[in-house]
Formats: sequence, C-alpha cells, structure tokens
Amino acid sequence: MLRPILTSSASLCTSGASQHESSPPAEGTETVNITYIDKEGKEHTVAAPIGKSLLEVAHDNEIDLEGACEGSLACSTCHLIFEDEGIYKKLPEPHEDELDMLDLAFGLTDTSRLGCQVLASKELEGARVRIPSASRNFYVDGHKPKPH
Repeated sequence: MLRPILTSSASLCTSGASQHESSPPAEGTETVNITYIDKEGKEHTVAAPIGKSLLEVAHDNEIDLEGACEGSLACSTCHLIFEDEGIYKKLPEPHEDELDMLDLAFGLTDTSRLGCQVLASKELEGARVRIPSASRNFYVDGHKPKPH
C-alpha cells in the first residue's frame, strides 16, 4: 500500500535543535513532542499526532528515516533507538514479527524498535529516539548491484 508523504517544511533552529513545521495536525488532534536524533547527531523536535507511527511522523517532518517497505513490516530500515529506557518500557511489547525484523537491524540495542510499529501516545511525550548511523538497506549503504 502506498502512502503519500507530506512535504512542507520550514526549519527553525533554536539552541542546536531543529523545530520542524509540517502540515499542522487537524484541529483538536492531540500531539506529543518527540525528538529525533539524526545520523549526524542533529536533533529535530516535532509534534507527533497521537496514533501516528513514528515512521510517518518522521516522513511528515522531512526527517531522514528510511522506510524501504513503506511500513509493511518487511524490513528493518526504520529502526529507532530509544534514548530513555523508562519511556521505552512504557511501550507495548513488540510482536514476534517485529522482533524477527529487528534481528536484521544494524546496531541493535536493548531499546530498539521499528518506527513503523510504534504509535505516538501520551507515554511518548518528551521521547528522544536516535536514528542509527547505518542500515542494512544495501542501496542506501552504497551497494551497487551488478547488472544481470
């Protein structure tokens, strides 16, 4: 299933962290603040609508988080690492399918999750998630397939 990626962004820098503006959530939509730490260590704090996956939130805010399978739980390219174990422990347990995909993720940690499987919720207010420095998507990592 293809999902549109919203693309509108004005970047405002404050104290080393970015505040991204995307299409504002619908009026009355509850949001939580989540900070993504990109591969270069730059922080992007965004308002995540409750119920949206962290992968969708990243894409809506033009944060460079892969999603090669478009959220269908067929890859591990949206791997995120929760910086705060306390917040991580508030998440629902990952399903076995997610754990199988996480086994393939680069830089797996005890607080790793797939962004397509974690939905923004009140428990995630103030969460900080790190995007690993690499992924196992060969095309992104510079692999050039040989012609057949």
